Amino acid sequence: MSDFSALNLFSPILSALNHAGYTQPTPIQAQAIPHLQSGRDLLGIAQTGTGKTAAFALPILDRLGRQRAHTRARQARVLILAPTRELAAQIDASFAAYGARMKLSRAVIFGGVNQRNQVRAMLRGVDVLVATPGRLLDLMGQGFVSLEQLEVFVLDEADRMLDMGFIHDIRKIITRLPAERQTLLFSATMPKSIAALAESLLSDPVLVEVAPTATTVDRVEQKVYLVEKGNKVLLLKDVLQNHEIRQALVFTRTKYGADRLADTLEASGVEVSAIHGNKSQNARETALNGFRDGRLRVLVATDIAARGLDVPGVSHVINFDLPNEPESYVHRIGRTARAGRQGMAISFCDASERGFLRDIERTIRCAVRVDAEHPYHSMVPETAPAKAKPAQQSGKAKRVQTAPVRTPSEPHSTAPRQPARGKQPNSLPKKGLAETGARSAGARTVAGKPATTMVPTVAKSKPVPRQRNRVCRTGAA
Repeated sequence: MSDFSALNLFSPILSALNHAGYTQPTPIQAQAIPHLQSGRDLLGIAQTGTGKTAAFALPILDRLGRQRAHTRARQARVLILAPTRELAAQIDASFAAYGARMKLSRAVIFGGVNQRNQVRAMLRGVDVLVATPGRLLDLMGQGFVSLEQLEVFVLDEADRMLDMGFIHDIRKIITRLPAERQTLLFSATMPKSIAALAESLLSDPVLVEVAPTATTVDRVEQKVYLVEKGNKVLLLKDVLQNHEIRQALVFTRTKYGADRLADTLEASGVEVSAIHGNKSQNARETALNGFRDGRLRVLVATDIAARGLDVPGVSHVINFDLPNEPESYVHRIGRTARAGRQGMAISFCDASERGFLRDIERTIRCAVRVDAEHPYHSMVPETAPAKAKPAQQSGKAKRVQTAPVRTPSEPHSTAPRQPARGKQPNSLPKKGLAETGARSAGARTVAGKPATTMVPTVAKSKPVPRQRNRVCRTGAA
């Protein structure tokens, strides 16, 4: 698809896109938007940084703009759930940008701040409501939010929602939604838990799976430093002596580790702050603003706190601790190389993390180059770490693409995903996941499959052989 005009979007949206310099849709936008314009439910499997926010924001705005309806007081027409405050604010900003030339009202609600302004926004009436689950339930319980007139429900970053323990809150919210609605679910990965949630939540959805991991990792130069755990702080201080590191996002595995590392770096004269889930909203915003405007050179973060973080100036991502989930590695290094830029990812790996490194290399299908040119290089034999989480078993999916693409987050096994058996606890009635293109417009049945199938049936894609000798792209630091 050459440009956005081919999508037949509402003219004020096209005008806003042109003003912002957006002319060509990304793959997920080109594939998802036509289905969403036709009213289909959708299950989108896409990594962060692929343009998935616009993939649902643009057709939602298109729908609202063409209806030209007036919002009744406190009756949200669109609800987007996000796992973190930062991501919720980012989604709201996207709706503001794309809908800048439309007369629509928005509100974003999340915890960690006084609810007064959020309540005022709801009382004025909103078309688009972006929220985190906890604060939304609070305001619903107080009678400030009604979802009776909801038309579109979006669950973004569903895998992270489940990781953060929001499943019960999500199910409570779902019970308050009208049965007649359009529902969209986006996730970076497709484990059985997401398939089960999609089965209970979506009605005859189209499956769009795009943005292989390689599109992210190929733009990022990656290398790993083997180091003893006790020398990691010294190594980080040494690395930060490199003036080519304009701004660095440093990841730790724990909140306590983030605070301790930030304090240590600050004592050494580094302009640094830390963000994680235990920080107040004011503290998080202060740190993020300082990092965005260049007053801070280093931001130390945990995975959840950095979810959805978009700072164009990040030149380096440093994994002080390797993540125990390969998908988190992909999300981390995607914080650099934004908007097509090149970036650098440096990982510290001690003996207990070698298993995590192997899982990462299997997922991204290349060997991360070991750089021994540093004063703390260690060849200490591998020790037994906490067992690394295995990569998810690959499933089969009938994709919207003309040419099926195997996602790099899938391991190299070609064994099919086994369907979950039985009804999930506290789940809503299953509606069935349909194969793309297997139904005529308006049909509400599963094409050739029982409605109780837990995992979507997916057409086989040609297996991609493991490239054992391929090394992740290298270059100058």
